Amino acid sequence: MGILANVFTWWNGATFGTWLGLRGKTQVGTDDLGNAYYEGGRDTAGNPRRWVIYAGSNDSSRVPPEWFSWLHHQIEGTPDQSLPPVRQWQKPPVPNQTGTALAYRPPGVLDKGGARVRATGDYEAWSPDA
Repeated sequence: MGILANVFTWWNGATFGTWLGLRGKTQVGTDDLGNAYYEGGRDTAGNPRRWVIYAGSNDSSRVPPEWFSWLHHQIEGTPDQSLPPVRQWQKPPVPNQTGTALAYRPPGVLDKGGARVRATGDYEAWSPDA
């Protein structure tokens, strides 16, 4: 991706203006997906401002739950300081699968042949002549 794409397209990652805006801000951590998290300055309510710079496309479903909590001021410190360690039975978060081959497709969808299970006896189809 060239420098012009970085200047004009926000959906492919952080723009040049975003990187300039992060000057003087502190990087507080990264997650397993490579997203970087920054903090610095104050908003109008006096809370610290927090940002995420995505590694790859800008997709908010790629922010893990623990960092989501940090971004939205649900926890004060970074997740490794404020949250208990991950339990053995917990699964890693999965990004949004819509539009991919892994997306959920119910029975009867056209991709699977469009054949639905026959209705049971409690359903009667409407007809205009009835």
